[in-house]
Amino acid sequence: MPLTEPYDDHLPQEDPVALDGALGNPDDNVVNDTSGASGPTTGDVPAAEPEPTLPEPVRQRIVTLTAAVLPTLPTDEVPVPLRRVAKFAPNRRARLGAPVIAAQLTADPLFRQRVTARVLADAGDLGAAVVEGTAPAAADPVEVAALAYLARPRGWRELIDASGAAVRAEADSAVVAELVREAEQRATRAEHDRAVARVEAEKLRDELARVREELGQLREESRQVARTLRETQARERKASELLATERGRAARASADVDAELRRARARLAEAEAAAGVARASAKEARSVDDARLWLLLETIGQAAVGLRRELALDPVDKLPADFVADAFAEQPGTAPAGPAARARDTDDPARLDQLLALPRAHLVVDGYNVTKRGFGEMSLEQQRKRLITGLGGIAAQTGDEVTVVFDGAERMHGLPPAPRGVRVLFSRKGETADELIRRLVRAEPAGRPVVVVSSDREVADGVRRHGAYPLGADSLLRRLARS
Repeated sequence: MPLTEPYDDHLPQEDPVALDGALGNPDDNVVNDTSGASGPTTGDVPAAEPEPTLPEPVRQRIVTLTAAVLPTLPTDEVPVPLRRVAKFAPNRRARLGAPVIAAQLTADPLFRQRVTARVLADAGDLGAAVVEGTAPAAADPVEVAALAYLARPRGWRELIDASGAAVRAEADSAVVAELVREAEQRATRAEHDRAVARVEAEKLRDELARVREELGQLREESRQVARTLRETQARERKASELLATERGRAARASADVDAELRRARARLAEAEAAAGVARASAKEARSVDDARLWLLLETIGQAAVGLRRELALDPVDKLPADFVADAFAEQPGTAPAGPAARARDTDDPARLDQLLALPRAHLVVDGYNVTKRGFGEMSLEQQRKRLITGLGGIAAQTGDEVTVVFDGAERMHGLPPAPRGVRVLFSRKGETADELIRRLVRAEPAGRPVVVVSSDREVADGVRRHGAYPLGADSLLRRLARS
């Protein structure tokens, strides 16, 4: 086949070269004078022989050899169309530059001679043998034909033809070997199919024997089922007779039950009448107990009124916390020795409800300590407003006295009116809310339940010594969330 491939459009565009009838070797056109005579020859120069048709493996080997030595040539010895190909990577040079390399080998004898010199030098003894026109018997015919095409010694066309014949013989041998292998595979598959068929036949015979045996068993089972059916029908007839008998007995038992039920209903009516009489007696007894309890409470109330009259106690307009609110400037004195037994420390949120349920309880709240813990993302004004509103709801529900204390050098202006039952205090300059809370606790009489809500440990310890009940801020926040 021709040496060239379809032209690669990645390479520089060149003038098309007809490779099917490519130019021969110019050296082959020179007439050598073996007699030693010199001088011009007479007659016409014989026409150049056409390029031989190369087998595909030989053509590929020629391109590969040329592409391998192409980068080793000086730049001025490389034809212009191949200078770009010489810069390709080794794995791309022979693949992409094959058309241009084949065209240059055919059209440029000088370039072919330069390539041949380097290829023969790399080939060693095999190259020398090819130049002499002989080829070792053990040599690769494709390699010999490629070297012969490049070196073109005497008889190089015969070497190429011999290589083509060897390549074709190898191809034919490969085809024959493939046919033999396929035939062997078919024979193996046929033998395997016969073995499988024998095995399947054995399985079918075994299956047939098994089916016959099962059929015999089914026939025997059918006879047994028929016999069992007859026996079952006989038992069914006996059961129907027994059922009729039992239905008669059930009817008689149902009549007896109905009579007993009527007697039970009569007894129930009598019991309900007796229960009504007992309830009336219990109600009369409870009325007597209520009268006694009312008389006791009335006696206690009259005794309290008589004691208030004897002590000449008039109703008060101010509570102890009001006196503290009016006297912020007073210095705290010595704490009265109150009974510390009434002070209890607990963090249970339900404890707040229990303490607020005590009569005349006083709830004192450390304002900012609670608001910054519960809703510190708000502004101070919004914190105060939210806490005071919530405490107003607690005061309305429990009826207890509620006082909330905030830190502040002077009273804040612009506050909304405090809800009924809620007292709002601000500490004065030089005094903290903690000190004002302790003053409020000290002002209360011993025995009155005072509840202080603050998570400040120092405040809790201080009010506990004066008999108050300290609770954490979380207990009040949960109580407000529940309201």
